[in-house]
Amino acid sequence: MYEKCNVFPSSTAINSTSSKRWHFHRSVLENLVILAPGLLGGSVARAAHVRGLARRVTVWARRPEVRLKLREQPWVQQVAETAEDAVRDASLVVLAAPVDKIIELARQIAPHLPVGALVTDVGSVKGELCRACHAALDPHARFIGAHPMAGSEKTGWENATDSLFEKRVCFVTPLPNADEQAVATVVGFWHDLGADVTTVSPDQHDEITAHISHLPQAVATSLATFLATKSPQWRNLSGNGLRDTTRIAASDASMWIEIFQQNRDEVLRALSQFQDELHGFQSALANRDWLEVRARLERGKAWRDGFRP
Repeated sequence: MYEKCNVFPSSTAINSTSSKRWHFHRSVLENLVILAPGLLGGSVARAAHVRGLARRVTVWARRPEVRLKLREQPWVQQVAETAEDAVRDASLVVLAAPVDKIIELARQIAPHLPVGALVTDVGSVKGELCRACHAALDPHARFIGAHPMAGSEKTGWENATDSLFEKRVCFVTPLPNADEQAVATVVGFWHDLGADVTTVSPDQHDEITAHISHLPQAVATSLATFLATKSPQWRNLSGNGLRDTTRIAASDASMWIEIFQQNRDEVLRALSQFQDELHGFQSALANRDWLEVRARLERGKAWRDGFRP
């Protein structure tokens, strides 16, 4: 499907699996299968349809009423009644279930996949998940984990868009000794959906996302719950700063419980280090150490200004 070329290392990749950049010759998937589509899975289907990446997009959802609605969508060519039926002639399977259901789904479909099938996912925690899915599918099929850093406080396939992954980072997380052609195919697939792809090990992914995704959620939630103890009128007196800082506090609680359960140890380490940083700011303020307060403000500004456009 995609051909790997050995060229210069990518300047943007955090790459623990190789020092190669991937180049691709796009080919169309015969049957792209998306299981349990929510916001991410629905967006994969829509983007693949718009970009012509698959001759057929097949989906399966657990609830019959959802399957009925999906049959009406122009970006779906086939809706399967069971996950097993959906994958029987799959070229690439995307497991888009909640993170705590992905391993179970991989085990469910494993006996029904065609030999050599390729399976990926959208789960936001990778270490245990990648090892368990690989064990469930090997040697019959190949599993290469993925995590697109795209989403919204809104959930459900109804909120899916065909542009959700454009210019957003997608981690691809192969295990050691993963099949290079399988890795190239998954990297190429997310690249063709518009994402900026980087490859890291599953455990490195969990350390990174604990700091850049899971910690911000914990902080935003904690700030919102703290302010909830104050007068409700204060919220309506705020500027955009409070709205920006607490936007992700509106995210789905069930989804985040699953993420915190799966990545508990890394999140605890990140929270401990952040508490040290916050205590340092508090101490500088309490001691009227305005030089230290300014230094921290300037370091924070310099880091924030370093975001790419």
